[in-house]
Amino acid sequence: MNRFNEYAVIDLGSNSFHMVIARSIDGATQIIYKNKQNIHLATGLNANNELSESSIKRGIECLALFAERLNGFPAENVRIVATHALRIAKNRHLFLAAAAKILPYPVEVISGQEEARLIYLGTMTAEPTSSSDTKFVMDIGGGSTEIAIGKGNDLKPLIVGSRPMGCVTYTKQFFPQQLINKVAFQKAKLAAEQQIESMINIIKQQGITVAFGTSGTVKSIHNILLDLGVSDGIITPKRLDDLISYVLEFKSFHDIDYPSLSTERKHVFVSGLAIFSGVFKVLGLQALQYSPSALREGVLYELIDGPNYRDIRQNTAESLSQHYNIDERHANQVVKTAKYFFSQWQHQSSITITPNLESILYWAAQLHEVGLKINFSSIHKHSSYILKNSNLPGFNEEQQLLLSTLVRFHRKSIKIDELPYFSLFEYRQIIVLLQILRLSVLINNQRNSDLDISAFQLKITNQKSTKLTLAISNNFVKHNKLILLDLEQEQKYWAAVNNWQLTIETY
Repeated sequence: MNRFNEYAVIDLGSNSFHMVIARSIDGATQIIYKNKQNIHLATGLNANNELSESSIKRGIECLALFAERLNGFPAENVRIVATHALRIAKNRHLFLAAAAKILPYPVEVISGQEEARLIYLGTMTAEPTSSSDTKFVMDIGGGSTEIAIGKGNDLKPLIVGSRPMGCVTYTKQFFPQQLINKVAFQKAKLAAEQQIESMINIIKQQGITVAFGTSGTVKSIHNILLDLGVSDGIITPKRLDDLISYVLEFKSFHDIDYPSLSTERKHVFVSGLAIFSGVFKVLGLQALQYSPSALREGVLYELIDGPNYRDIRQNTAESLSQHYNIDERHANQVVKTAKYFFSQWQHQSSITITPNLESILYWAAQLHEVGLKINFSSIHKHSSYILKNSNLPGFNEEQQLLLSTLVRFHRKSIKIDELPYFSLFEYRQIIVLLQILRLSVLINNQRNSDLDISAFQLKITNQKSTKLTLAISNNFVKHNKLILLDLEQEQKYWAAVNNWQLTIETY
């Protein structure tokens, strides 16, 4: 039987939902299907950043439509990523729960920085540039604008940034009646400049030699320039000023009359133009070209061709480990112990832990001491804070949150009530990883490089996944009394949690 060779990526944007399906044949990728639905999810956000019932309904109806085309796709051939609107929606769990009922694939909410990385990847895999170029990529979405800068042929950007300014949200804020006037335009433009104020100097220092813009706003600017007779469609300061002058002559959004500008795009074009103008001018860009490849193409590349995103996360973990000067030998010993215990647990349990989820356990073991530089007594809190708030390329928001959560509770008392809500992972899966991590760290407390982990046997007690027995050889116990005392204290921590139990026995 032939390997399934179709791959699907769904991008749940603040303005529109996109699905692209590609086929991989003999190393070549062919796009065979595209579908775009204007959902205006960000429009449904109220002042408290809660999605309205109607916006959730529109989004779910669209996903039901997409689900028909994805019938029969294996899970490993599909990735669904959600951006700004679902990033900030306080009630996104309602959307995610409804999505889970109609799509057998997880919806990954990605951070703005991860979105910027994927946009850069998608653009750079499609656009021919020189190995000596410093490349700038900007993507203006419905709710946020992503910026990335990289050098040479490296597909990993050096700088990534995401700012909460988008053509949908700025329309609501600056053009609520969809009327065009210079004052509102200047206010929107200035607000965009202020949003990237903190990035201006570091971006200018890079010496940008080639700039790209992606997605709807830049595509519209590019196409209108073509309408106006600019043969190459490249955006320059003069052409941009002329275009703004033309647009400001119209009274309302609906009056804008260019052959390439769709009725749908008219609703958000002016605000997108203001954002683009603000960023373009304040960074002193001299030329920018439109690229049709962005987020979806970046996700697709990793899904099919490139180093898969799990490898990227391993690189991220190693980079973080080096940055914080982690004791590599000790970290590796904790990882080795976690793998040993997980293997024993897996052979006894009916709970499914995917390799993807299992890897997060090992990264937590590797990185549990990143906060050691700050203070040892609260190392679990410091390490968790660093992992929660750092830019971790390759991790979606929930994967990063799970990583920081495991590290937060890897020692001391276990505050189960403080576990955050997860839509991608089950509670029982998280508990398994947490218990294994705690035991792995604990028995390596002495930092003994000669520790014989085969002296330990992990058993599930009476098929209760939260009740475990740790059997230890008598010979090991005789020479390691301190570890036994630590385990006795750990038993008390477990006993304070409902349905948790750690039994220690010797053999």
